[in-house]
Amino acid sequence: MNAFVLGFSLALLAIVCLAQLLTPDWRWRLGYLSAIYLLAFVLITASWPLELAAVKLVSGWMATAVLGLTQLNKPESEESDADDFPQSPLFLSMAAGLVIVLASGAAPAMVAWARQFDAGVVWGGLFLIGTGLLHVGLSSNVFNNGLGLLILLAGFEVVYAGVETSILVAGLLALLTLGISLVSAFLMQAGSGERV
Repeated sequence: MNAFVLGFSLALLAIVCLAQLLTPDWRWRLGYLSAIYLLAFVLITASWPLELAAVKLVSGWMATAVLGLTQLNKPESEESDADDFPQSPLFLSMAAGLVIVLASGAAPAMVAWARQFDAGVVWGGLFLIGTGLLHVGLSSNVFNNGLGLLILLAGFEVVYAGVETSILVAGLLALLTLGISLVSAFLMQAGSGERV
């Protein structure tokens, strides 16, 4: 992959993930999730053929559509995490900065461990994993947890693409992505599943 394209994609990924973390509006968050899947697709093309990497993009956008349609059909009087977890922009920015530092420290070690990894691609995957964990860890509502799990899985797929090019594995990961979105949608519709 061209170094300029990789660097631009990683910078854009960091900006989009931070914007998603700071935005309270679910519509913008889903838009940012779509952008994350597009950038993950770009990172995966460093290891997989274009047709195989497109599976990740399509399944991610389908999962985003499932979450969006579910949110549209919910009543407006919904949840807020403000009482449970710190949501100030300063705190969330510092948490994202910590994820950047951790990913920057771990990426060279993974490249040294397995030489087939590209350092930039690994950094992007680890950053997505850390951002997904932040979403899951700092929220108690199903929508945010579903977003976090999807971002975490996208990061895992970016890293895993460096070691496995199997069509079967790509299909299974796509099914897992759709499964997470469908379970999240079900729990969002079921009133008892709002708090986890």
